[in-house]
Amino acid sequence: MKHFDDIYALACLHRGGHEAVEANLPQALDAKALAAKSDDDYLSHLCRRVFRAGLKHAMVDAKWPAFEAQFHHFDPYPCAMLNDDDIDAAMHNKAIIRHRGKILSIRSNAQFLLEQSREHDGFGRYLAAWAPDQTVALWWELKKKAKQMGGNSGPSFLRMVGKDTFLFTRDVVAVLINEGIIEKTPTGKGDMLRAQEAFMTWQAQSGRSLCEISRIVSYTAT
Repeated sequence: MKHFDDIYALACLHRGGHEAVEANLPQALDAKALAAKSDDDYLSHLCRRVFRAGLKHAMVDAKWPAFEAQFHHFDPYPCAMLNDDDIDAAMHNKAIIRHRGKILSIRSNAQFLLEQSREHDGFGRYLAAWAPDQTVALWWELKKKAKQMGGNSGPSFLRMVGKDTFLFTRDVVAVLINEGIIEKTPTGKGDMLRAQEAFMTWQAQSGRSLCEISRIVSYTAT
C-alpha cells in the first residue's frame, strides 16, 4: 500500500498541482460544530438523502421546500407522530415525490433521531461521539436503526451534514482494489473494515480528515 505522501504527489500530478488538489477538498465539522446543528436540520438532511437515492439530486433538491412545508420543517416531534391520515395527505401532494415507502421512513427516522437525541443531548453529539476508527460501525448502526440507510446512503448522509467519513465512490474503490486492500466493491463488513484500516493508516501518516483523504485518493484513479 502506498504511503500517503506518494498518493498526494500522484493526486497533484493528476489534478495539475497542489493548489488544484486543495481547492476542492470537503471539510469535516468538529464535535462542537456538529453539536450546534439542530435536530430538525439533521432530520431534513437524513430524509433528503433517502429521497435522493436512485433519483437526480437536483430534482429532489428543487422539491425540498415543498417537503419542508409538508413535514413541519422536519421538526422531529411532529414527524415522529405522523399518522396514517398524514401519510395519505402527503401522498396527494403533487409538489413532493410521492413514494410511500420513503414517506413512511420520515416517521421512522424521526423516531430514531429523537431516541438518539434524548440519550446524547442532541443528535449532533451522538454523531460526534463516533471516533474515526468507528466509521464503519456508525454506517452499520445507521443501516440497522434508521430506515432506508443501506448501501451508500449512510455515508452520504454523514458527508452531507459534515460528519467526517470516507466514501466508496467508484474512483476510491478502484484505488483500493489496485492497492490490494480489497478485491471488489465492498458490501460486507469485513471488506469495509479492511478499507477503514487503510484510511486510518493514511490518516496517521497525513494528519488529515477522512473526507480529505477520500477525495485525494479518488484523484489518483486512472
